Amino acid sequence: MAQQPPAQPTLQDDLRRLEEIVRRLEAEDADLDVALALFEEGVVRLRAARERLAEAEARVKQVVEQADGTLGLVDLEG
Repeated sequence: MAQQPPAQPTLQDDLRRLEEIVRRLEAEDADLDVALALFEEGVVRLRAARERLAEAEARVKQVVEQADGTLGLVDLEG
């Protein structure tokens, strides 16, 4: 029986883990090797979170329903 690959962490999972990593790095008692591993994990999770947010923004920009029911493209930045 084949195992399914582990589910990709959600944005909320990444943000929770990033908060935990920051707390552990700020706790000055971390071993250098542990701190480096935590930092590297933090960078990976931050990149993943940014990618998810960029994808969500792109989807919102694609189609936004106007008040009159028509669909249109909306630039969220201005």
